[in-house]
Amino acid sequence: MPSPSLVTRDLTVRFGGHVAVDQVSCAFTPGELTAIVGPNGAGKTTYFNLISGQIRATSGRVELMGRDITRLPVAARTEAGLGRAFQLTNLFPRLTVLENVRLVVQARERRGFNLWTMAMGHRDLIAEAQAVLERVRLTHLADQTVSALSHGDQRKLEVAAMIALKPRVFMFDEPTAGMSVEEAPVILDLIAMIKSDPEATVLLVEHKMDVIRSLADRIIVLHNGALVADGKPAEVMASDVVQEAYLGKELSDV
Repeated sequence: MPSPSLVTRDLTVRFGGHVAVDQVSCAFTPGELTAIVGPNGAGKTTYFNLISGQIRATSGRVELMGRDITRLPVAARTEAGLGRAFQLTNLFPRLTVLENVRLVVQARERRGFNLWTMAMGHRDLIAEAQAVLERVRLTHLADQTVSALSHGDQRKLEVAAMIALKPRVFMFDEPTAGMSVEEAPVILDLIAMIKSDPEATVLLVEHKMDVIRSLADRIIVLHNGALVADGKPAEVMASDVVQEAYLGKELSDV
């Protein structure tokens, strides 16, 4: 069993008198995709925000590769190896698809971040950006301006940008939200590709149970901010906790 790449220890956040995430302790390992489920208001996205740094914890810890990152800002967590799709990634709409990914590679390599004077001599950066676009099947749109892309292709580009950062942990918060029936499978295929890397740790917040069934190695369930179930998909999805949560029954006895 590999050592955890990401650990939360008694992670808690309070907003006034409301406890949005309540002492959640969980470890996530490389080569595993964990789906985080629960009813609306369960604390799933808040838990993501605590891990990625958009919200500061009231108490508890977040550890990445054994390092305490609880007090680090978002950018420092990204640099340390934490990648979050669709919320941390900012695309430049007036630049091309290739330029967007090239700039991510450039920033990761610390070669400066001037959008307008990037020397074409950095052919290694361009080559790496092109390789990333090939992985996400966007090579044919490399010279397309981002603002002209479809919603689905913009989301593919956001995944490409995250891949270019080379994170150790990939976080997806409802990645198919707002996508058409035709577009969603492409994103799910990209997540499956990332999951196939034995060194990648993947966290997925998702409401669609068919998506969870197809991708998850493990499911954790949050309810009222607390961790109430953790295990293999078949056993967790058959449990009273999940059945009650998704059928709208009360969870007062949990």
